[in-house]
Amino acid sequence: MRVALSADHAGAGLKAELLRRLAAAGLGHELIDLGGDGSDPLDDYPDFARRLGTAIRDGEADRGILICGSGVGASVAANKMRGVRAAVCHDTYSAHQGVEHDDMNVLTLGSRVIGPELAFECAVAFLGATFSGEPRHVRRLGKVLAIEAEGA
Repeated sequence: MRVALSADHAGAGLKAELLRRLAAAGLGHELIDLGGDGSDPLDDYPDFARRLGTAIRDGEADRGILICGSGVGASVAANKMRGVRAAVCHDTYSAHQGVEHDDMNVLTLGSRVIGPELAFECAVAFLGATFSGEPRHVRRLGKVLAIEAEGA
């Protein structure tokens, strides 16, 4: 799976740690670093959410991990993009359940909320999950996609 990671100035350190840990874990994913190195305090989360969302929309990445200080702003910005289903998850259950039930394709994390160990565990849970395809989940996802289409 192609996984894009992106972060604003507040999330850059955690992004670097996740890139290192995910690569070392040998999970077989292609990791794509879309930037945010923490050197510029004007690196704002909407810019990196757009960069990651574009990669998802254009098929350059299958899933993404987006990091800002709380995870909230990044999630809000990413969800403005067609085809992106992002959620803040600071626990492993939500990280995998969001994929299994809601076909979530972007995990957002807050570097000021979650430590590197739990962030790694959430990322692994997110990347290891697949959409269930159960009729009730397909029905609900269809309704979500209809809302998205109305806003276009």
